[in-house]
Amino acid sequence: MFELEWTEEAKRAYRLLKNNASQKKRYKAVKKTIEFLVTNPRHNSLQTHEFTSLKGPNMEKIFEAYAEQKTPAAYRVFWYYGPSKGIITILAITPHP
Repeated sequence: MFELEWTEEAKRAYRLLKNNASQKKRYKAVKKTIEFLVTNPRHNSLQTHEFTSLKGPNMEKIFEAYAEQKTPAAYRVFWYYGPSKGIITILAITPHP
């Protein structure tokens, strides 16, 4: 199990999804993705892979996990390991770039 830390941007995006009734389905998908990240960041359904266009604040590898698939502007969760062992930092929750 991992502990989560969130950037302000990620917290804001999560709250916006949670509080928007028209985004209920999308919020549930993102919430499920976050739950999988805590228990197993390499879970098959996440299709986790390194996102080489970005680096973390201390040059950490950034990973992309799928919250949605086969939908317009499918949401992704961007994250990295750290700042210390046993912690995952949620960097951003955003539509596929």
